[in-house]
Amino acid sequence: MTNATPPSPCGCDEVPPGTLTVEQARERILSLITPVAEHRRVELMDALGSVLAEAVISPVDVPPHRNSAMDGYAVRSADLPATGTARFTVVGTSWAGRPWTGTVAEGQCVRIMTGAEVPSGADTVIMQEHAEREGDAIVIASGHQPGQNVRQPGEDIRRGEVVLEPGQRLRPAELALLASLGVPEVAVHRKPKVAFFSTGDELVAPGGELGPGQIYDSNRYAIHGMLATLGVEILDLGVIPDTREAVEQAFQAAASQADAIVTSGGVSVGDADYVKETLDRLGEVDFWKIAMKPGKPLAFGKVAGAWFFGLPGNPVSTLVTFYQFAQPALRRLMGQNVGEPLTIRVPCAEPLKKRPGRTDFQRGILERDASGRLTVRSVGQQASHILSGMSRANCFIILPRESGGVDAGTEVDVQPFEGILCP
Repeated sequence: MTNATPPSPCGCDEVPPGTLTVEQARERILSLITPVAEHRRVELMDALGSVLAEAVISPVDVPPHRNSAMDGYAVRSADLPATGTARFTVVGTSWAGRPWTGTVAEGQCVRIMTGAEVPSGADTVIMQEHAEREGDAIVIASGHQPGQNVRQPGEDIRRGEVVLEPGQRLRPAELALLASLGVPEVAVHRKPKVAFFSTGDELVAPGGELGPGQIYDSNRYAIHGMLATLGVEILDLGVIPDTREAVEQAFQAAASQADAIVTSGGVSVGDADYVKETLDRLGEVDFWKIAMKPGKPLAFGKVAGAWFFGLPGNPVSTLVTFYQFAQPALRRLMGQNVGEPLTIRVPCAEPLKKRPGRTDFQRGILERDASGRLTVRSVGQQASHILSGMSRANCFIILPRESGGVDAGTEVDVQPFEGILCP
C-alpha cells in the first residue's frame, strides 16, 4: 500500500499549528447551520425525501377497531374448553371491509379473515389450522388463550399521540405510516437549492477531446451525484473558465439563486486560480487545514448569504470531505435531525499502513469471511487521485489520528457507505 506523502523526520504526518480535527471541523460547521425557514405543504406522494417541519399527531387510533391477526374463527373466550374439546356453530363470516354485524352468542363462532373486524360478543380468534370444520360447526381442542390473535384499537398508535417529530426525513416507511393515519399531506421544509460548478481551463466534459495538459472533469459528476442522492434542488452552473471575471460572475450567480454553494479545488495553499481572491471579496470564508487524509484543505463560510463549501480538488478528497462535512451540513439545512455517522467495529483482514498525525479515511471492502463473520479489507492503493479504489469500496476504514498502522485481526472502525449515502 502506497502512502501519499513521504515520511517526515519524526515518522508521523506533520500537522501544522491551527489544524482542526475532523470532529472540530464538523462541530463548527453544524453549530452555524440552521434549517431553511420556508415551509410548504405537500401531498404524501410528493413528500418522499422531504423533511418534516411540524410534528404529526395521530387523528385516529391504529388500528381503528378490534380486528383479527389471522384467518380463523372468532369465539367467546368464556366458551374455550379448559380440557378436552368444544363445538361451535358457525353463524356468519366477517370479511375485511365487510364486518359481520350480529352478536356472537354462547356456543357460536364467526368465520373471520385477517384484518376483519372482530364481531360483538367475541374476543378471541382461533387459527383455522387449529379448528376442525364439521359442516356448519367447528371443533377445537383446549390450550387456547383469551384474546389471542386479536389486535386491539390503538395497539399500534393512539389518537392524539405524536407519531413523527420535526426533523424526520420521510422515507417509504414514514409515508406508509402517515397514510395509515389518513393524513393526506404534511408540512415540510423547502428543499434547499445548492449550486455547484467546476473551475479550470484544464477540464473537459466527458465526450470532448482532450487537449495538451487537459483532463476530464470528474468532480462535477461526483458532486452532482452526491447532491442528487441527498435530495436537494440542484443548480449546475457547469465549467467556469479560469478568468477573474468568469469566476466572480459564477459566484455571484450561484449566491443569488442558491442556499448553498459547493465547489472543488482552489482551496489549497499555492493554488493558481481566482477562487480565493473572489471569496475574499464576496464572502466571509475560512480556509481550514484539517488533520485528515485524504482531504486536508477545506473552505467554509458564506458568500452573499449562501453557505459555501470549498472541497479539495483531488477526486477522492472531494468525495470524502463532502460525506464528512458538506453532507451533514446540507442535511441540517434541509431541516433534518443530524446525528453521528454510523460506524461499526469489525476485524481487519489484513495489515494497514498509517502514520500518526491525521485521521485516515481508507477505502475498504466490508464483507463476510468463510465463517460468516463481518471483516474489512483495503481496496489497495489509497492515494487521493485513485478513483477506481473509491468505486470498488463500500465503506471507509477510519483510523484515528493518533494511531499508527494496524495488524491483521485488529478491530477497526468502519463507516459503511450505505449509512451515509441515504441517511
